[in-house]
Amino acid sequence: MMQPRHSRTTTVARPVTPKGTRAGQRPVEKPVEFTLHMLEARSVAIAGTFNDWDVKRTSLSPSPGGVWKATVWLPAGRYEYRFIVDGQWINDPS
Repeated sequence: MMQPRHSRTTTVARPVTPKGTRAGQRPVEKPVEFTLHMLEARSVAIAGTFNDWDVKRTSLSPSPGGVWKATVWLPAGRYEYRFIVDGQWINDPS
């Protein structure tokens, strides 16, 4: 009978505290505005690492002239995202 090589994991996951914050303190969030100029769109959403790539969580609102906007409060950092226009995933053209 074969025995597993390791019976326990030796890696410990610890939350990382961003610079400028103390342990237990929530990182400061700032508003980030996402805009997309898409005159012919009927619906626009944004999905990314900040919302677990959930296409239904962050919708953009239409503004005059075909500009779609959403403001998301995020801690400082680097994020990946894509727009979903009428069900089609697109890269940010800007």
